[in-house]
Amino acid sequence: MLRLLVIAAVISVVVRWATGKWPWDYLRGPDTRSQALARARKLLGVEANASRNDIIEAHRRLIAMVHPDRGGTNQQVHEANDARDLLLNQLPEPGDRPRP
Repeated sequence: MLRLLVIAAVISVVVRWATGKWPWDYLRGPDTRSQALARARKLLGVEANASRNDIIEAHRRLIAMVHPDRGGTNQQVHEANDARDLLLNQLPEPGDRPRP
């Protein structure tokens, strides 16, 4: 039994050294923020590296389809707006540059 515990400990340390994560970290799902970002990207149909203009254009296309005047609901419009705001807020500001 002690031998199994030592082997498990060694394997855990090797995994941590090789990947930078403990083995039990892989059992957890992604954090809530990354899940929300993924849902927002999926709703708007944009990639993870989408630019500000890509996000705004995707939002405009989605709003044109789900607007209440076109048969959509207010809830769908709010979801589209929330997705746009979430994705735009995670982008750096237009004038921001890393300082040397």
